[in-house]
Amino acid sequence: MIRLFKHYIPHAVVLLGLIDMALLLTVGDLGWRLRAAQIAMDPGPVADRAWQLSGYCLVILAAMIAVGVYGADALRSMRFATARILVAISLGIIALTFLDFLLGGGNFWRSTLAYAMVGSVVALVMNRLVIGGILGVSAFRRRVLVLGAGHRADRLRQLSDRPESGFVVVGYVLMTDSKPVIEEAIARSAISNLTRYVENLGASEVVLALEERRNALPLADLLRIKTTGVHVNDFSSFIERETGRVDLDSVNPSWLIFSDGFSSGRAISSAAKRVFDIAASSLLLFLTLPIIALFALLVKIDSKGPAFFRQTRVGLFGQPFDVIKLRSMRTDAEANGAQWATKNDPRVTRLGRFIRKTRIDELPQTWGVLKGEMSFVGPRPERPEFVADLEEQLPFYAERHMVKPGITGWAQINYPYGASIEDSRHKLEYDLYYAKNYTPFLDLLILLQTLRVVLWHEGAR
Repeated sequence: MIRLFKHYIPHAVVLLGLIDMALLLTVGDLGWRLRAAQIAMDPGPVADRAWQLSGYCLVILAAMIAVGVYGADALRSMRFATARILVAISLGIIALTFLDFLLGGGNFWRSTLAYAMVGSVVALVMNRLVIGGILGVSAFRRRVLVLGAGHRADRLRQLSDRPESGFVVVGYVLMTDSKPVIEEAIARSAISNLTRYVENLGASEVVLALEERRNALPLADLLRIKTTGVHVNDFSSFIERETGRVDLDSVNPSWLIFSDGFSSGRAISSAAKRVFDIAASSLLLFLTLPIIALFALLVKIDSKGPAFFRQTRVGLFGQPFDVIKLRSMRTDAEANGAQWATKNDPRVTRLGRFIRKTRIDELPQTWGVLKGEMSFVGPRPERPEFVADLEEQLPFYAERHMVKPGITGWAQINYPYGASIEDSRHKLEYDLYYAKNYTPFLDLLILLQTLRVVLWHEGAR
């Protein structure tokens, strides 16, 4: 994987994105030239329309990221990829048309966009057919040797078997005398030279997956392997990189302390984030005020009770604050105390199901962003009644409160449901990854991919 602003991106996605960018620029220019030829106009040098072509390329790429064109499902299914490419390009063209209106017209011709739209669909689909046909599914998978043959090694095997996996395990080495979970593992005593064994397998990375490190850490072997240029990684760091989450089953306080992350140089990023929150929340409140007012009226008509719902949540540094949402449940929804939301929750009203799926009920929370109690991106704020239990049952749960809570977040786009302690554990793993690796780049990815969650109703309850 390639690490970009502290976030790992698979090599296949990077290559595909770069080729897509080149194709979009080429198709955009061809559309321009075709339209110029039809009206007998000299298209002029490419430099004269560089910003229009760049704008077209960036907007379409942003739309593709937003709807999941570079997600795991799209990378392994042509049908899935084609459907999302069509949606992305359609949304991108709409956005460019609106942008052209704001800029006064004449920058993105509608006829040029129409030609570019058709050409882009064909070019991007063909790109995936060619890349997949020539390079194959496993072309960019790294070759990994696992030192260990227990349950951790078995977890790596299961992870590598996933179609979207970025690595393939080329071997397992049994490092202790304990009974192996991986039956095909080769005993360390049967390998005379582990460094040469790694070279013969063509492994580019060695992962230490020992169940117990005490008196079993092969320091001499790891040092020799490292000095030959092969990357050596520990189990927890490898899982974090490959899954985008902090694995609670294997991490300990020392790993969190000494691993990369929780950078002290985020003061400027935090200031920029706050400026963005103020500007974006002010604009969003202005644009959506009629929608909020309309659905507030509809909520009143649909069921008895207030239009808005106020609830105490735990925010930055564990401080309580109130979130405001459009009411989507009956007023007696928690007559028997606080309850987890469930799928097809019977407490949700008829209109409530719609505003939850479309996230319209979340719009009033923008006021909390403007006040500084929340951000657009961050861990989902939880209720004090649940936080007390979760902090007792889940390790490092309090650390998620070291960043400001958000309307959307890394956990929400990767693990949408949170209706139990086990679900909260999985979401905490993503929240810790976000808190550990936060950058404005990661915020941008989350904001873009939130559109995918809204469009396909992923995680709505």
